[in-house]
Amino acid sequence: MISVDSFGWIERLTNGPKAQAYNEIIDKNPPSEIITSTIVLYEVYKKIKQTKNEQIALEAVAAIAQTAVVPVDQNITLEAADFSLIYSMHMADAIVYATARHYDADLYTGDEDLKDVKHVILL
Repeated sequence: MISVDSFGWIERLTNGPKAQAYNEIIDKNPPSEIITSTIVLYEVYKKIKQTKNEQIALEAVAAIAQTAVVPVDQNITLEAADFSLIYSMHMADAIVYATARHYDADLYTGDEDLKDVKHVILL
């Protein structure tokens, strides 16, 4: 199991500088093995709508929705709060990370703020 944060999906979907690295990671895993927090859908939709348009943003969300999208529930929320305290994470990062860890998935990201966090793979 893996998880890809918003940064990674945005790179892939907008053909950003790290798109190739994310394409390799995402393409070698079946969608059912990719854990995605609903927070990622929010962030990707917002960013792509802001920089492109609504139709492209909706298409991006539809592509991500092929993965195992996980809602934020009470367990993930409390785990996120604990991770936020341990690693001094912002709320969104903590929820995405907690979602990945809840399913024993490594989190792939380009976010330098998470470089020293266990089970995070920085691309």
